[in-house]
Amino acid sequence: MRYDVWAPDAANVEVEAGGRRHAMAPSPVRRGWWTAEAEGEDYGFVVDGKGPFPDPRSPWQPDGVHGLSRAYDHGAFAWTDGAWRGRPLAGGVLYELHVGTFTPEGTFDAAVERLDHLVALGVDAVELMPVAAFPGRHGWGYDGVHLWAVHDPYGGPDGLKRFVDACHARGLAVVLDVVYNHLGPSGNYLGEYGPYFTDDHRTPWGPAVNLDRAGSDEVRAFIVENALMWLRDHHLDGLRLDAVHALSDERAVHILEELAVAVDGLRAATGRELFVVAESDLGDPRLVTSREAGGYGLDAQWNDDFHHALHSALTGERQGYYCDFGSMGALAKTLRGAFFHDGTWSTFRGRSHGRPVDRLRTPGHRFAAFLQNHDQVGNRATGDRISATLSPGLLKVGAGLLLTSPFTPMLFMGEEWGATTPWRFFTDHQEPELARAVSEGRRREFATHGWASEDVPDPQDPETYRRSVLDWTEPSRPEHRELLDWHRDLIALRRSCPELTDARLTEIDVEHDESWIVVYRGSVRVAANLGADPVRLPDGELLLASAPGIRPGGELPGESLAILRMD
Repeated sequence: MRYDVWAPDAANVEVEAGGRRHAMAPSPVRRGWWTAEAEGEDYGFVVDGKGPFPDPRSPWQPDGVHGLSRAYDHGAFAWTDGAWRGRPLAGGVLYELHVGTFTPEGTFDAAVERLDHLVALGVDAVELMPVAAFPGRHGWGYDGVHLWAVHDPYGGPDGLKRFVDACHARGLAVVLDVVYNHLGPSGNYLGEYGPYFTDDHRTPWGPAVNLDRAGSDEVRAFIVENALMWLRDHHLDGLRLDAVHALSDERAVHILEELAVAVDGLRAATGRELFVVAESDLGDPRLVTSREAGGYGLDAQWNDDFHHALHSALTGERQGYYCDFGSMGALAKTLRGAFFHDGTWSTFRGRSHGRPVDRLRTPGHRFAAFLQNHDQVGNRATGDRISATLSPGLLKVGAGLLLTSPFTPMLFMGEEWGATTPWRFFTDHQEPELARAVSEGRRREFATHGWASEDVPDPQDPETYRRSVLDWTEPSRPEHRELLDWHRDLIALRRSCPELTDARLTEIDVEHDESWIVVYRGSVRVAANLGADPVRLPDGELLLASAPGIRPGGELPGESLAILRMD
């Protein structure tokens, strides 16, 4: 078996495999790379006498993030999805789930048993939170340290492939959340090998990933080839890039453009629908602008502005980053043009922010929209879902405005039935000092917002994780079944009504006052009443209503929504 590793500054590199160490030689064709032939399923590298460390491109970490790497043959898996060509992002509905809390077992195989629920719901794609190997057993996955390996407690690489294969058999695409802006604090050995990080740029997690300094060619290749590996070897249909605003890159060709070009190449070679979605705090439509027009050419980006506008309009919350939102005018602006901050003043930031979306040239499906997601639930002090705050009527209104929007809507697991289980921030660090620092840091963070420390769940407490697991007895209960049926009906209507998947932002118009809003989608009207007093509905054909007794030309009760087709 041949072993290769990039260690450009090392004087001596060995591979430990089969219980023996073998000297490695500099590669004659790849600058900074070392190579050797050896036998052994489990292996690690010794760099200038230190180690053995896991392989930076380890395909499998069965003994945890600090253990040896294990060889893995991607060609050995028996796929059954040979006829699968993917699902387009345009017109689709995403469903975000966390493997560890989607089921009590917290594995890929257990998640497969719940896929028929997603098919009946009507979603088109499952968006998995990160599954790259991370410390401990339970966690969100954003502190992953082995970006090429699948978290073994979830089921390892074969488990992920079984999940993807099962999704494809049911017509579901699979999107994976990947993290390229930092690595977690435990099990990160990349710095032992080479200049993967640089102090010239800083991030909230410390030194930035080295994308533009000496040695960055190989770091960029590490990222791009990793992205292609997930799409090619695990048959994934798309990637969601975490917090791309933390990718500091001063080179002429930004890493996002380089990655988009590579994925386009794989799309052409395979004939499959593949897409890349970015999370960004920049409010910059250049991410999804074509490369021909000077953009990066990504397929979509998350739209926090729409979330903030809808959430604050429904809940009345105005603290923190919600301070500029809450009015029906803010919601109307995001429905027409995606961003609220399009060069306008941001009170939260204390400066102007964002730039306008070209509504004529940028389709709405390039913006992923949501009422809830892992951040907007889990980063609340107690992990409370919006269902803990809103009435059943307003939950239906929120779902209706989301699923009839011109964007690509995304649901967070359990949202469709109004899950009562919280979804909290949880970790499983084994190092006592790190575990204590995470627990104390979480409590300090929310103490500044007025929370008593004893009211903030301890991330390291196993009960914090257990309380976050979905309760699958809820969807069959009457108080949850009605909301679940509403989501199914909305998604079915979205699929059957071309006006609701028309992504042209120029075809959107909105009327509103401070308690109601009417969204014009071609001949379709979406009328929502967020207030307590009834308002008058226009005449037309009633397509769907959130409460019984609603009639065209009649009254729309408080906290209800109706969808009509006009003559």
